[in-house]
Amino acid sequence: MDDRKQARFGSGGELQTDESDDTDDSSEAACTDFGDELAENETKSGVNRYTVSSLLQKAVRRSDEETAAWAAWELVRSGYAWNFWDRINLYVVEDLRAGHDVALVVSRYEELARERWSEDSWRGRLCAVHAALAAARAPSSRESAHADDFFSELSDERASAREEGREPRYEHPADELEPDGKYDVAFDQHTYEGTRLGRDGAFFRTHGARVGPDGEPELSRQWRLQSMQLEDREYTEEELARAVRPVDPADKWSRDDELRQED
Repeated sequence: MDDRKQARFGSGGELQTDESDDTDDSSEAACTDFGDELAENETKSGVNRYTVSSLLQKAVRRSDEETAAWAAWELVRSGYAWNFWDRINLYVVEDLRAGHDVALVVSRYEELARERWSEDSWRGRLCAVHAALAAARAPSSRESAHADDFFSELSDERASAREEGREPRYEHPADELEPDGKYDVAFDQHTYEGTRLGRDGAFFRTHGARVGPDGEPELSRQWRLQSMQLEDREYTEEELARAVRPVDPADKWSRDDELRQED
């Protein structure tokens, strides 16, 4: 075991650590495991770094922890730490489910490797392995990539349909983005059209600020109602109830009958 990687106690009983980080010798870093000179884009195992990077991505996507850890280690020990951190951050947004805190975890490991220690040191390698393991253990999903593909194709289809004088094969959100359309509640005091329609702060509080599908937490619900009751404007009981009522999970953009009557 390399003693430089361990903490130890001094003669006075105090804990000591070796601050000289364990970086690879330049001559070793320039050679493969077989002693051959590294070719361009070659790793120490004698394979192309692009192949290892691709393997890393597939391992993260397939939740193969061991393979992901090895690919990370191989890239970093071969002098491609910059490549590893660039790719692992991409894989977080391309191959993992949105909202997972692994993005923050990977960012922290990168910060430690690059700013606190040296990214090509043994500590840097540990950070890379941890980042790869965290990514491989997170829920996998290609939703952002699929969304990008679909939205691009949807916009192209919409443009083609107009040029050819036909109906688009799929609905496009922009076609519904107008007053009285599907997304009518978006037109409140924060938009030109909403202001023109006379939709003031009361409209926003009773329609545009509603959440769903679980509704407001009890304390938030209490604050909203009390805040509205302290305003100069008088709200009806129905308006107060609607302001904190969750939207219908089966029809998140439906308009209330009362809103239709008001219009």
